[in-house]
Amino acid sequence: MVHNVPMRLVLASASPARRATLIAAGITPIVQVSTVDEDAVLAALPGGRAFSGGTTNPADEVAALAAAKCAGVCKALSTPGTNAELPEGEDVLVVGCDSMLEIDGQMLGKPHTPDVARERIRAMRRTSATLWTGHSAAILTPASSDDDQRHERTITATVTCSASTQVHFGDISDAEIDAYVATGEPLHVAGSFTVDGLGGPFIEGVTGDYHSVVGISLPLLRSMATELGVFWPDLWDAPRP
Repeated sequence: MVHNVPMRLVLASASPARRATLIAAGITPIVQVSTVDEDAVLAALPGGRAFSGGTTNPADEVAALAAAKCAGVCKALSTPGTNAELPEGEDVLVVGCDSMLEIDGQMLGKPHTPDVARERIRAMRRTSATLWTGHSAAILTPASSDDDQRHERTITATVTCSASTQVHFGDISDAEIDAYVATGEPLHVAGSFTVDGLGGPFIEGVTGDYHSVVGISLPLLRSMATELGVFWPDLWDAPRP
């Protein structure tokens, strides 16, 4: 493994929380949002949805979504000129993630509407649930200089994993739930809550990796990067010896 060779990370997500988590860890990602059809990915799972009586478990479900997002962005970036931020002639690490909340034998994604968010939060108060986050990473490599398509990129290595964290919710009053839902924050996040935003005071604690609840597990991602032959400090904005 060659160290001190800076590598850019491409985040296949529009999530401000994932981006902020990476930046806080010294990595400013290039953002290329995935356009994958999540419902289609879940419908195509060979083992059916989790808890449907088939062979798919929660880890499989979020892993499949993360892998689809990563692959979709890799495909988009394989075309020259797709993203002007990509460093020419250099490998990049593409990372896709997806999070869902497991509670009472259901996998919950984004609620999208106030009524659904309100119902979910009422069901979660005074309970604990499992937040699952799938991670998929790929090395995207430019074609060799001898290739006629030298500006194109191809996937040379991939790895996909999932992480889970227990989330413990407090005793949230109906008035607090209504006020929280009215902010709009829980409508577009997995499980209808955030731990790093307005929803933080309603969560009494987490058992496991806090970053995974935010949407990207830094310890797991470092392990995956290492498996792909990437020296983690090489992803930092200011690489250290």
